[in-house]
Amino acid sequence: MTEAYCVKCRGKVKMKNPKEVTAKNGRKMKKGKCPKCDTTVNRFIKG
Repeated sequence: MTEAYCVKCRGKVKMKNPKEVTAKNGRKMKKGKCPKCDTTVNRFIKG
């Protein structure tokens, strides 16, 4: 599981359904949902 920072919960959470996507600037990131509040969270990854 991938961890990301949830702005709404103010802490690190384990993503629900993480998917790898590419941002507009070309960087890869994992995007998923917070299990507590269902807010979208993301984290940039190497590669």
